[in-house]
Amino acid sequence: MGCRALLLLPFLSLGAATTIRSRSETLSSLSLPTNPTPDPAVAYSYSVLYFEQKVDHFGFSDSRTFKQRYLKADKHWKRDGGSILFYTGNEGDIVWFCNNTGFMWDVAEDMKAMLIFAEHRYYGESLPFGEDTFKDSQHLNFLTSEQALADFAELIRHLKGTIPGAEGQPVIAIGGSYGGMLAAWFRMKYPHIVVGALAASAPIWQFEDLTPCGMFMKIVTEDFRKSGPHCSESIHGSWNAINRLSRTESGLNWLTETLHLCSPLTSGDIPNLKEWMAETWVNLAMVDYPYEANFLQPLPAWPIKVVCQYLENSNVSDTVLLQNIFQALNIYYNYSGQAKCLNISQTATSRLGSMGWSYQSCTEMVMPFCTNGVDDMFEPYLWDLEKFSNECFQQWGVKPQPHWITTLYGGKNISSHTNIIFSNGDLDPWSGGGVNKDISDTLVAVYIPQAAHHLDLRANTAFDPSAVLSSRLLEVKYMKTWIEDFYRNAKWQP
Repeated sequence: MGCRALLLLPFLSLGAATTIRSRSETLSSLSLPTNPTPDPAVAYSYSVLYFEQKVDHFGFSDSRTFKQRYLKADKHWKRDGGSILFYTGNEGDIVWFCNNTGFMWDVAEDMKAMLIFAEHRYYGESLPFGEDTFKDSQHLNFLTSEQALADFAELIRHLKGTIPGAEGQPVIAIGGSYGGMLAAWFRMKYPHIVVGALAASAPIWQFEDLTPCGMFMKIVTEDFRKSGPHCSESIHGSWNAINRLSRTESGLNWLTETLHLCSPLTSGDIPNLKEWMAETWVNLAMVDYPYEANFLQPLPAWPIKVVCQYLENSNVSDTVLLQNIFQALNIYYNYSGQAKCLNISQTATSRLGSMGWSYQSCTEMVMPFCTNGVDDMFEPYLWDLEKFSNECFQQWGVKPQPHWITTLYGGKNISSHTNIIFSNGDLDPWSGGGVNKDISDTLVAVYIPQAAHHLDLRANTAFDPSAVLSSRLLEVKYMKTWIEDFYRNAKWQP
């Protein structure tokens, strides 16, 4: 089981994707609605703009530049007493993140806010070297969190220098997942540029030994355990069932047909198959939202509960168990009813930049993961830094620096910083590497029951648990305090 991919997808393999043949027939073993309710996230009204950034902010001999894409919405912005909410873009297309961050749109009018969504370099359209961006490690050398934060700082300086009325206004950084980490680090590194940060589902302690490497998958397992009787036990038993059935050619053929795979399985495909299944259970844990949504895939409300309806009996034969596993997988991959077959090289939306994150996780974003098959529902997997490093070198020609993030941003030694909200949901596996207790009066944790991955950054809906609604109100309260403090201090400056 690999451990290096998108922050949303920690178990995507480094290896090249398998070529998949498509089938003409649709999956017919499960009747699902063809028109699920649209995602609460909608297409918002914004301007698409570009800003010329230096490729390298920290050297003086390289004069190359690229165009960074950003989105601006100022419908509710007020020059008098307004604010700027700045989304620190993460590992994907910024339009996709913009349309899935309804919280910012919901609070814009109340906070008289201009909204800025800044795309992270090397993702979406912000490619420093065009079609050669991912050519080799030399072209990828400038893909770091430090360079991205410098991009954000330069962009804010540009906005304040060119938009009349913006210069004297407070900026708050907001982000989720890797973007949440960037929001927190932005406040730490550039406190003179942003007055505070909302870091949602930001696992800033998922490095080195700050968090036990097995915590992530224990939380995934707990989500399934709570969602249905024997659900996690069924998934735990599926790995050996696959091992037994895959020993023969007829068993491999049976697995291919039963799981409705797009390409025939060989014995060499079994590790990829199991990794794909593990990623699916992880993704379901992250997007276990209380309403129909279309973040990684079109899914029903509380999708793990729906999945677990098919996994209530773990004491069955291998063939029955894997037939049930297919029904569960089909919820994730075919809720829309449009899938013709299941593709074991794909687990989520193409809006996420898998190549860029693969490189980042092989350099500075080194997050240890492990499983033991006892405290979790997965096969045992030991974290092996040397093996991981060798695989990274084979893939990208670089080796990771596992201590750099804690050296750069302080690890758990961050009490000297101020004005950061760390929000985490108890259903989110990334919460294990997050800040879940107050560090000081201004470094505060908002822990949200019944919330999956950065649910608090999504739009308000009638289906949100009350804890989510109250958490959003608390976050706004903190941000308004920062804004008031900014204007109060500005008033008394000579």
